Amino acid sequence: MAANKIIFVSQEISPYLTNTLNGAWGKSLPQSIQSRKYEVRVFMPDYGDINERRNQLHEVIRLSGINISIGDTDHPLVVKVASMQPSRIQVYFIDNDDYFQKSAEDVDPFGSNRADNDERIIFFARGTMETARKLRWEPEVMQVSGWVSTLVPLYLKRLFADGPAFVNTKLVYTILPEEPIEALDRAFFKKLAEEGVAAEDIAPFEAEEELSVKTLHRMAIKYADAVVFQTPEVDEELKTYCDAMGKQTLHFTGEGDFADQYNELYHSLMGK
Repeated sequence: MAANKIIFVSQEISPYLTNTLNGAWGKSLPQSIQSRKYEVRVFMPDYGDINERRNQLHEVIRLSGINISIGDTDHPLVVKVASMQPSRIQVYFIDNDDYFQKSAEDVDPFGSNRADNDERIIFFARGTMETARKLRWEPEVMQVSGWVSTLVPLYLKRLFADGPAFVNTKLVYTILPEEPIEALDRAFFKKLAEEGVAAEDIAPFEAEEELSVKTLHRMAIKYADAVVFQTPEVDEELKTYCDAMGKQTLHFTGEGDFADQYNELYHSLMGK
């Protein structure tokens, strides 16, 4: 029987960035799931802090080259690849000089303080989905984590759902313990509309009094099939929103084998 296919879209993976708990989880989960008879691919941004020579990144010409228009500017998509060791899982890095090069003002490797974070997450979501579609890989599950990945559920369910690559794909969104990003500008929603997102899909979030990382979490939750709280405590506001949306949820507290718990969740979504 053919192995199930799963794409991980991650904000942070060790050893490509500094070794944090989130980065260690970003590496360990794909490797553990692969050992459970899955075929696995991974996507993450090519942050300026990543040492491309040491980690042996190289550009994939056949996947690069498209322009992603945000506002009045075209931004070329560059896709690079490396092999995660020792599992040899392929990791695809989404890159663009305007959005993922190191800035002197960055307070962390992710640039969580940048004023253009709205455009950065739009570019990453579009670049990830365009690249995954070009791979013609048809994953049963997409596992998404981190604020930089929060638009991927919306793009999967609204802008890419009609294509054969994702028609049966289930999506799991994991909320990680992380520092909040700078507040978003309301021009964010105009840019999403220019991307082709329907007004009714934007309106509930545009109406929020303050646009914060919780707005991004709610956008991801709405279009996910299941939500995991990978945090010491469940955020009650977000849990209430999950319940209102009728989402299947999992709270990983650190007890037991997290890969077993994720594997059970994936199988329940796939009906296996």
